[in-house]
Amino acid sequence: MIRPPRHTSLLATLAAAMALAPAALALAAPHHPAAPATESGDPVILAQQPGGALDQAARTLNAADLAAATRKGDTPVVLVGSAPLSTRAGDAALFVQLQSANLCGSAGCATSVYLRRGRRDWVKVLDSVSGPIALSHRLHGGMRDLIVDGTDRWVWNGTTYRDTMPAAPDTGLRRSIERFQAQHHTEQPPQ
Repeated sequence: MIRPPRHTSLLATLAAAMALAPAALALAAPHHPAAPATESGDPVILAQQPGGALDQAARTLNAADLAAATRKGDTPVVLVGSAPLSTRAGDAALFVQLQSANLCGSAGCATSVYLRRGRRDWVKVLDSVSGPIALSHRLHGGMRDLIVDGTDRWVWNGTTYRDTMPAAPDTGLRRSIERFQAQHHTEQPPQ
């Protein structure tokens, strides 16, 4: 009788154990979600409203961006929406998204939020966030929180909305870049 080399049977045993490992780990390991849970709220619906009062306000507030896109050969689409952000009469928010090849990036098209109280001018209170926006039922400073892309909460600080998502820590990235540049710096000949 010819026996297979010992290492062949060890490999077969190891392969069988590896095949069963994912199932065993799935039973033993508790489930941890990969991303934070999303929060529901009242979605802000953006739509074209050509010639309407909100469209005219949006075009006036974003005239420079629209002109820059037009100079580059784009014809931007202007999407607008409106919603009350507080219970005070006359408080209205204008949500504006400009869509064009030159105004949108890899994260999508940005939306800005303007607030008008009574008959005063519109004031930008949130600048350039990407993703769908929903109005939370939670309040800060008498204003509804905004939920961007289902997980990013923005809260009212009395004059504007601020992000509650912590910024990435500065782990010496700037110093690391400066060291890299110093090590790889080549003298440029005078011109």
